[in-house]
Amino acid sequence: MELTGKRIIITGGASGIAASAVRGLVAGGARVASIDVATDAGAQVVATANAAGGAGLATFHTASVVDRPGFFAAVDAAVQVMGGLDGLIHAAGVQQYKPAEDLDDDDWDRVMGINARGTMIANQAVFPHLKANGGGRIVNFASAAGLVGLPGAPHYSASKGAVLGWTRALAQAWAQHGITVNAVAPAMWTAMYDATRGRLSPDELVAHDAMMARAIPLGGRLGDPDIDMTPVLAFLVGDGARFITGQTLPVDGGTAMTR
Repeated sequence: MELTGKRIIITGGASGIAASAVRGLVAGGARVASIDVATDAGAQVVATANAAGGAGLATFHTASVVDRPGFFAAVDAAVQVMGGLDGLIHAAGVQQYKPAEDLDDDDWDRVMGINARGTMIANQAVFPHLKANGGGRIVNFASAAGLVGLPGAPHYSASKGAVLGWTRALAQAWAQHGITVNAVAPAMWTAMYDATRGRLSPDELVAHDAMMARAIPLGGRLGDPDIDMTPVLAFLVGDGARFITGQTLPVDGGTAMTR
């Protein structure tokens, strides 16, 4: 779990699980470069992480994973600041709920573009730096939706299924360079989930919580990103995970196990 001196890029670091990872990895001694399109929120997360007095240091860079030239430039700038690169946590993504019969091409292209093509771009951007480093870690964010399907979000499910296939293929192709490529499928309580709950009626919320209690064996509710997710990410980008690649790790209290 030792992260002192590790140089890690985190995408989507302005909010949610990725923001937790920025704070946690800095506290653990890593040098972190957070990349997000949300400049103000991303810069604030970095400022908070640095002010907490951890052993590491964070910087923020504005870029979108769907802008290939812009994202490559942000990665190059981050690597120059950190003096190299040891790993990528690619958490940037988008979710949309919409019935399959109502989807249009714009819905499909947006979700697939950010989640699937964005993963390709992010992984490609760090590849030459990890190769030059003699190896490193890539952790892509998948979802249980990519494993079992989410009826209310079929295009999201398809995009995360693509991430899983891409991750397994890359793990085989880039192993020769000492690069491990794994995926996580998290189920965490974030501000986005709070917003989703806020849109439910009292009766719908009761039904939703009852469903979650049945679906999640450990505690019956989503996990805490700081306690339940960030330590897993720290392990996967650290030296202890050097012999793990091509795997998908659900961090979901047992949800995927029960399906």
